[in-house]
Amino acid sequence: MERWLALELASTIRHDGDGGVTDDLATAQGTTRWIHEQRDLLADRISAGELAADENLRLGIVELRQAVRALFARAVSPAPPSPADAHRLMTADQALAHLNTAAAREPVVPQLDWPAEGVPATRLLSAENDLYVRLVAALARAAIEFLSSPQRAQLRSCTAPRCVRYFVKSHGRQEWCKPSCGNRARAARHYKRQRTSADGGSAPS
Repeated sequence: MERWLALELASTIRHDGDGGVTDDLATAQGTTRWIHEQRDLLADRISAGELAADENLRLGIVELRQAVRALFARAVSPAPPSPADAHRLMTADQALAHLNTAAAREPVVPQLDWPAEGVPATRLLSAENDLYVRLVAALARAAIEFLSSPQRAQLRSCTAPRCVRYFVKSHGRQEWCKPSCGNRARAARHYKRQRTSADGGSAPS
């Protein structure tokens, strides 16, 4: 399954397996761990393998995540957004402004690479020395790329009980982010039908 850096960032808020929600970015240590787990997706943007997050970087990434999740909620509308933060989302205008400002903090210039025996390709050369700024800007640009791509139209909020993930549909009939969520949703539907039947056809209270 293809991975998108913006989706990985949004998914740092997730179901904890026990009926609650956990935050992978709740601490600087957790944020460092998450950054290292994304090193392959970040490789073309920044070398993050040895980067350790402090509280300022953690907060910067969390604020960016809030903007990304607000724009994900806009992308899936009129379907409901993830229930994890539906009651406290930024406005779309606030989210757009935050995302674009974060992306603009790293000045980059395109450079042309053209090997003698290869095809020309573009790479971006950064003019920013602060790795923290570069990381947040890279995450913001990844979100911009995702939200302006065809994948945005396939973005969904998983409707399985207790799930809070966003996902990209990989086939036309996909309703849930993963098979376990599908199993849980089908079990919940079956239970609801059983309750309705037991109550004589009335909807459960």
